Amino acid sequence: MSFISALITVQLDAVRGRLPLLARFTYDSGDPYAVRATFLDGATPLARWHFDRQMLADGLHRPVGEGDVAFRPHGEAGADELRIVLRGPAAQREADAVLFVDARAVEDFLHQTYAVTGAGEEFLDVDTLLDALLAR
Repeated sequence: MSFISALITVQLDAVRGRLPLLARFTYDSGDPYAVRATFLDGATPLARWHFDRQMLADGLHRPVGEGDVAFRPHGEAGADELRIVLRGPAAQREADAVLFVDARAVEDFLHQTYAVTGAGEEFLDVDTLLDALLAR
């Protein structure tokens, strides 16, 4: 199993402008379809989200996502960014967050993940997973 990790600066869209945060993006070949993002304030985790790796990659080029997570390319003042919308529970829309991430940083991270598990080469052993779940 291989593990990829990258610390990437993200910008939280806030009422008074953008606030910089750090996010640790991780990829584990044992779960080849997922990318995990932990958003940090210093060393303190603020939130953890799991993204579909292909959806993250597609979001660099076109709008994707309709549920809790949406991605789309965003350009402002010549900067190429990925806009990420994270939605909280429907009853708590104030929990929604809009983040902007440098597209090149996301592309570099994804390039590393594809070096481990190429697009279309993902495999999840469902039988072993079911055996483990049923054994509990």
